[in-house]
Amino acid sequence: MYHIVEARIRATLREFLRRHGIQDIPVVTQRPPSVALGEVATPIAFELAKRLRRAPRQIAQEIATELLAIPGVVRVELAGAGYVNFFFDRAAFFAAAFSEAAKAGTTLRAGSASASEPKCVVEHTNINPNKAAHIGHLRNAALGDTFVRLLRRAGRRVEVQNYIDNTGVQVADVVVGFAHLEKKTAEEVRALVAAPRFDYFCWNLYARVTQFFEEDETRLALRGQTLAAIEEGRGAEAELAEIISVAVVRCHLRTMERLGVQYDLLPRESEILRLKFWDAAFQQLKERGAIHLASTGKNAGCWVMTLPEKPQGPGRQVLEGAGAPPPERPDLQSDPSGTEPQEAGDSDDDAKVIVRSNGTVTYVGKDIAYQLWKFGLLGRDFAYRRFHAYPNAHTVWTTTSDGGESGAPEFGHAADVYNVIDTRQAYLQNVVVAGLRALGFENEAARSVHFSYDVVALSPRCASEMGYALSEQEMGKPYVEVSGRKGLGVKADDLLDELEAAAQAEVDARHADTPEAERARIAHTIAIGALRYFLLKYTRTAIIAFDFRDALSFEGETGPYCQYAAVRARNIFRKMAEQQLHFSLEQLDDAAEDQASFKDFLKSGEGDDLWELALRAGSLDAQVATALSAQEPAFVAKYAFELAQAFNLFYHRHHILSESNAAKRDFLLRLSRLVERQLVTALDLLGIEAPEKM
Repeated sequence: MYHIVEARIRATLREFLRRHGIQDIPVVTQRPPSVALGEVATPIAFELAKRLRRAPRQIAQEIATELLAIPGVVRVELAGAGYVNFFFDRAAFFAAAFSEAAKAGTTLRAGSASASEPKCVVEHTNINPNKAAHIGHLRNAALGDTFVRLLRRAGRRVEVQNYIDNTGVQVADVVVGFAHLEKKTAEEVRALVAAPRFDYFCWNLYARVTQFFEEDETRLALRGQTLAAIEEGRGAEAELAEIISVAVVRCHLRTMERLGVQYDLLPRESEILRLKFWDAAFQQLKERGAIHLASTGKNAGCWVMTLPEKPQGPGRQVLEGAGAPPPERPDLQSDPSGTEPQEAGDSDDDAKVIVRSNGTVTYVGKDIAYQLWKFGLLGRDFAYRRFHAYPNAHTVWTTTSDGGESGAPEFGHAADVYNVIDTRQAYLQNVVVAGLRALGFENEAARSVHFSYDVVALSPRCASEMGYALSEQEMGKPYVEVSGRKGLGVKADDLLDELEAAAQAEVDARHADTPEAERARIAHTIAIGALRYFLLKYTRTAIIAFDFRDALSFEGETGPYCQYAAVRARNIFRKMAEQQLHFSLEQLDDAAEDQASFKDFLKSGEGDDLWELALRAGSLDAQVATALSAQEPAFVAKYAFELAQAFNLFYHRHHILSESNAAKRDFLLRLSRLVERQLVTALDLLGIEAPEKM
């Protein structure tokens, strides 16, 4: 509701400027430090003072006097040296916020946007299908999924894609492991797939292959040969790659489902190659002169893209107590010869290799083709087949080159594309955008957004609890480095299991009489809430070190703390129903439009503490708008915590159930109901459920 009234104020200010022939000064508004100074303030008089060469306060007085009436605003006043402050109609705001929260509910449906609404494609998670997911992938998925929820809350039509790099170096390495270390046939690998946690087996095998290559560098030729066979879709290597990648993707979907993350489409790199998407993109790049064949230097024989200057990724913010672990896999590409992997982003004279000298396509080359398809710029499409059905009946589709199935939605053709990929990929993402620009697609390049984030480390305490033997020196560090290539890291499912076990112990101790199945469900809800909140509360540029105790704490800025505030509000309603048989939430909701009864309890001065809570609860829409504008889910996490904190303070100040004034008690119940609804909705946007008890 706050966002609506603030928008009216801004529109009125713009109209004031228009009437005075001024249209080039931006209208800026802000929240005053105290409700005693109003709910919205503007410093616009200071900007006008520079133009008109007059005192800001004099201009502010004219603005306050000449402004047209604004619905929801009861008065406009001057403040300080030239601020114009706006005071809301408190009772009207509370009634509108209460009604809006009741209508909005807590369900974020994928199909709520109009089919005519321009589509956003959000690509996230993107785990290499060669081993189990790890904690870093969880941050990617939590960020991407929350951003999707925010977009849908704002009415946007969103398609969620999870790109599967099933023809890359990492899959080739595991194929080498099965073929040359395990010496297993395709049928034997299929038998392994049926066993539990096949992705764990691949995790360990991947580390063994790394050691296998390090022991004898001549063995790297096996990687190049295997990679070429996989890309061309021929032989036993390609068959193994298909078996392994499909099985691991299914493991990843199960892992992410535990986190509440779902997808619409799994585009596979193999189809980009086999359906000649890359050929079409390659032809366009050559025709437009966007790439050239290098004849000298280490890139001789490669098709490369020359950039005017090396793009720089976003800066990093390092949190106290956290550090930057080295890249586990920054989307490695092979060097020009197609053997030794090098970090993506390495370049020769600022030239980016698009096609290697052996004819294989690099990651960035295939990603340019993929980005063109997302925008509908290739003039061709995939075939599709159903891959997985979620418990809520939502289907995730995958691309295929064998004809596909009928009934698939129209994928791609996006107006905006958000690629959720870690900050180490900034250079590659900039190369993809440069490719679009070189092809003349300026509008699409501008709408290609790298939704970047930094990496996740572990606190030494967390690493010890996960069973890692740490040296005394490592225990003294603020973080523990992880490396999936070396087999050092925390698998996502192990982390989720540990969190659920810790939460289960708390729930069992507090609710021993509750049925076992219900206790397990509550423990799962708390564990997921703890993890998702921990991963989302830091800004995207922050490097974080995960710690079990910090995340699961019921105190401080944590998921369980926010969940408990919602549970506390529900407990009030439950106890009220036990105390008064005629009480019901429906009764509260039906009387929500009775503004006259609200005014007495929201008066300026004596009612400021209640008004501050109501104002905060009614500001969820503003927080969502800010989070979307800044592309920063942490703003919603901070809002949820501050609302929970404010409600807990209110709970201790006002004894609702024993309030003797019936009218005041009813108002306090309605205020609690508003907070509970908004808090539940905010948590839902974060992918966190508010349980009935904790």
